[in-house]
Amino acid sequence: MTLDQAVEPLGIDPILDNPRTRIVVCCGSGGVGKTTTAAALGVRAAERGRKVVVLTIDPARRLAQSMGIDELDNVPRRVPGIDGSAGGELHAMMLDMKRTFDEIVEAHADKERARAILENPFYQSLSAGFAGTQEYMAMEKLGQLRARDEWDLIVVDTPPSRSALDFLDAPVRLGSFLDGKFIKVLMAPAKIGGRAGMKFLGVGMSVMSGPLNKLMGAQLLRDVQTFVAAMDTMFGGFRTRADATYRLLQAPGTAFLVVAAPERDALREAAYFVERLAAERMPLAGLVLNRVHGSGAARLTAERALAAAEALTSGTSEYTENLDGSGIVDRGSGQAGSRTADDPGIVTPTDTSSPESGFPQPASSGATTSDATAESAETSARLAAGLLRLHAERMRVLAREQRTRDRFTALHPEVPVAEVAALPGDVHDLAGLRAIGDRLAVQADDRAEETHGPTEGHDGTEGHGRTEEADATNPEPRMSPSA
Repeated sequence: MTLDQAVEPLGIDPILDNPRTRIVVCCGSGGVGKTTTAAALGVRAAERGRKVVVLTIDPARRLAQSMGIDELDNVPRRVPGIDGSAGGELHAMMLDMKRTFDEIVEAHADKERARAILENPFYQSLSAGFAGTQEYMAMEKLGQLRARDEWDLIVVDTPPSRSALDFLDAPVRLGSFLDGKFIKVLMAPAKIGGRAGMKFLGVGMSVMSGPLNKLMGAQLLRDVQTFVAAMDTMFGGFRTRADATYRLLQAPGTAFLVVAAPERDALREAAYFVERLAAERMPLAGLVLNRVHGSGAARLTAERALAAAEALTSGTSEYTENLDGSGIVDRGSGQAGSRTADDPGIVTPTDTSSPESGFPQPASSGATTSDATAESAETSARLAAGLLRLHAERMRVLAREQRTRDRFTALHPEVPVAEVAALPGDVHDLAGLRAIGDRLAVQADDRAEETHGPTEGHDGTEGHGRTEEADATNPEPRMSPSA
């Protein structure tokens, strides 16, 4: 499958090379290759001179293995094996949701209050599995990394979730939880303070204790109350940091890459996400389409391949003995015979197998050779027919992927697209990640050569190197139009 001329190719290198690009966010539905894409972008950017950290939320160990690291955790670790000749380096880390939450508590509460919060059973449940906590903590960690200013590029692999919108919705959901009426009721005693607060709490809890105890259990209710009282001074900080990170994602230095596969559900969600990014005024760089199938014989259609396969299989027993290249072989059941004088149009069958018939008799060794040749030709024909059927199936897959992609580009013609060919196996090392990065980057260069001819590299030779002119013509990631 190839990109139409009307679809703008996605230029990856101008995004990665631009020093104003500080954050690249890979987002999309689960199972489309976000983690691999993020890692490949990190490797390519580092080997082109950027100091990069890749933040992944995928709990699988594939990323660590492909980068040659025994284990990833909540601390950025340098990736060995990166070509640092351009001055770049690569670090990688995997989000530890609970540890990130603990770090926030420890950083924004005094020692005694932090201990009370960390030991609270409700907090332990909240930090480990509350809906939206993982997505919110990913944004918190992104804010922390950006504030440290140790890396000039942060590549974020968004959490695997059923909905690609969870990453953007997490701060709003957590804010709604903290601003909810139930939390406000539990926070009221702490805000009043002293005996008045305890008296208010006693009156309020006496009214609510019956229903809430039945709903939550007495012990859980006390845990929630203790947690809210301890977290009171921190709630505002959560909202402030969430808002700040959200604004950071809207800044021109951020580039969103929507990652998808050429499948109907994945591209439908990708289209929805593109529209959401536009509505939130977040800078969309383009679409990365992974696992795209191709064929080296695309001119042979599925219909012609099936017709050829059918011709081979249906004619195998009748014609394969004529495929050995030694000439046409007369068949014993052919029209050999003699015509009578009374009716020259009637053919009288003649036994050609006997010496008395006057027909040449093949030698026994020659017959054996002919049979072996015919059997070999029949086997070859069947093998060729099977390959033709496989090719027909591949062409059907290509056509289906093309139709699916065309529906997306018809809805969003303004979105640049990069296609990554399907690989025969999983990416498990730096060489594989480099190959993915090369495939991502080469498409825009190929299209430029088709349109304008080879470009002049930064060393004065023909190539696809970064140039100052390229940076000047593409200074910022593409901003998608507002909805």
